[in-house]
Amino acid sequence: MSNYKKIVLAYSGGLDTSVIIPWLKENYPGCEVIAVSGNVGQADELEGLEEKALKTGASKLYVEDLTDVFVDEYVIPTMKAGADYEGYLLGTAFARPIIAKRIVEIAEAEGADAIAHGCTGKGNDQVRFEIAIKTFAPNMPIIAPWRVWDMESRDDEIDYAEAHNVPLRINRETNYSKDKNLWHLSHEGLDLEDPSLEPTYEKEGFLEMSVSPLQAPDQPTYITVDFEQGVPVAVDGVKMKGSDIIRALNKVGGANGVGLLDLVENRLVGMKSHGLYETPGGTILYRAHQLLESLCLDKATLHEKSRIALTFGELVYNGQWYTPLREALSAFVDKTQETVTGTVKLKLYKGNIIPAGVTSPYSLYSEEEATFGQSDYNQGDATGFINLYGLPNRVHALLSKDWKK
Repeated sequence: MSNYKKIVLAYSGGLDTSVIIPWLKENYPGCEVIAVSGNVGQADELEGLEEKALKTGASKLYVEDLTDVFVDEYVIPTMKAGADYEGYLLGTAFARPIIAKRIVEIAEAEGADAIAHGCTGKGNDQVRFEIAIKTFAPNMPIIAPWRVWDMESRDDEIDYAEAHNVPLRINRETNYSKDKNLWHLSHEGLDLEDPSLEPTYEKEGFLEMSVSPLQAPDQPTYITVDFEQGVPVAVDGVKMKGSDIIRALNKVGGANGVGLLDLVENRLVGMKSHGLYETPGGTILYRAHQLLESLCLDKATLHEKSRIALTFGELVYNGQWYTPLREALSAFVDKTQETVTGTVKLKLYKGNIIPAGVTSPYSLYSEEEATFGQSDYNQGDATGFINLYGLPNRVHALLSKDWKK
């Protein structure tokens, strides 16, 4: 072990980081541990955090309110790109870069010798945190206890916590690995490690942001979402900032059982993992934005944008937010959004998001051109178009007959 005197810890107050504070004090004798929690909208999880951090050995706790920057500079740009990863809406993935960046700033201001985090050696977050740290502090030592300590499971961590009088909010029966922010809540571990089992959606206390579709109202709920240049600006006609839009959509979406995702995904480190995601407001925003783009973007742009969305999603998932490629893709996306302005009406019903109308001053849809009724469109123009479009097929067919003789 190196002789670090001051260590800044990425601190959530969950099981991992709760036991890391006394572990650091044991293994780096005399070191000061400064805990930093990035508030990205996890709300009630911040209650009592300072008392807990100090009680377990931290000298101080920073709670940094990053919520609006998180939404405006990370969440919305990713949503505008239409980016996901295998269906996952990247709730944990795009929260890590902003938290890591702020931790580096605090570590440098405090004159810290090292930065520590509680990510396991099996997960994606270790990569996301450490790439961001290396981006802003290339020479900063990083301590990842899960990669060096003797504990091998969350049960071992609970044993350690009990032996060191570390207060926990969970027990062995509720010991899911969770990550919560304004955008989503993820659940992993326990029975979810077996993908053959159905998640216990109806079990009291399991879902936190949503209800099971079975428990949703029997009547649909209608909502409208307004966008300006791809950015959501209002819900049901009420203008509000981005973070408040997500809060409003989380409430109505969660009440209607929207945004549950049961997913076996391919982790960056190579293994598959099984988890459950709750993303009620985010799922609504993605769908509404997609519907508006279908009205406002031309075919070539829309199709090219769908291709770069795959790359964008992989970059975010793989911890490569702070890269020239991600920045270049965001510049492309911003250009495509110049006319993505309008209103989308949706019907929410028992987990479903049903389109109920979309309007835009920049709509490329022409009823005059598309109608099955009478119009000025000359259907005879299609003859020449098909002759030219099908010319390669015709030539190939004629020549292939000669080849077969």
